[in-house]
Amino acid sequence: MLRWAGPEAGPADPAALDTDPELLLRVLCHEFRTPVSALTSLTRALADDRLALTGDDRRAITALAHQQAVHLQGLLRDAAVGTGALVPAPDPAAPLAAVLRGAGALVPPRRRLIGVTRRAGDCPVPRRRTRQVVTNLVENALRHGPAAGRIGIHAALGRSGLSIVVTDEGRVDPPLVEALRRPVPCAGASGLGLWIVRRLLAADGGRLRLHRLRPRGVALEVVLPVPADDRVAPRGHRLAR
Repeated sequence: MLRWAGPEAGPADPAALDTDPELLLRVLCHEFRTPVSALTSLTRALADDRLALTGDDRRAITALAHQQAVHLQGLLRDAAVGTGALVPAPDPAAPLAAVLRGAGALVPPRRRLIGVTRRAGDCPVPRRRTRQVVTNLVENALRHGPAAGRIGIHAALGRSGLSIVVTDEGRVDPPLVEALRRPVPCAGASGLGLWIVRRLLAADGGRLRLHRLRPRGVALEVVLPVPADDRVAPRGHRLAR
């Protein structure tokens, strides 16, 4: 079950990229890594005869690879203007289910656990920023959770808005709590992905929460605002592990 592990994540400093060129370069390198890693994994899957992929599997993988290539092209365009992908800009809406499909592909099938309600999956979200947020959280879970642990992606509509939860079987430790509180990430890669998530969420009025799972595990919850008419009363649920 979800249990609070601390306060909501604090705000990311919006002026940090303007005053710290080194941080800008680190952000750009971090954001390039996700589509490159995804393309590597997807093309490897297509070439692996042991997977016995069906025609539908191959079409899905090809579509996801195309999405990641388009994402990479967008990052390159943003890099050319010197700000990366973190400046608020018009962002076409897409159903959440379509956004989560690409993020879920980063997790090996045997480790993947996805639970998305139909209403949440149909909910329109800023396509580009939400994809960046969720893929950063999934990469964080892959990097810091146990090597063979399961990773969950869950979404539901509730009174507070659209909830997107990424879970892993690791533990809440002081460096994680500190990373969520810092207005600017420390030197190196530690906490950079979470800082990027917080900055992206700020553009859409979203917020990030940290939970401790029982009996074990970590959950990072994104809450995005939705129109009042689209909200539903939340139902109690346990996140399967």
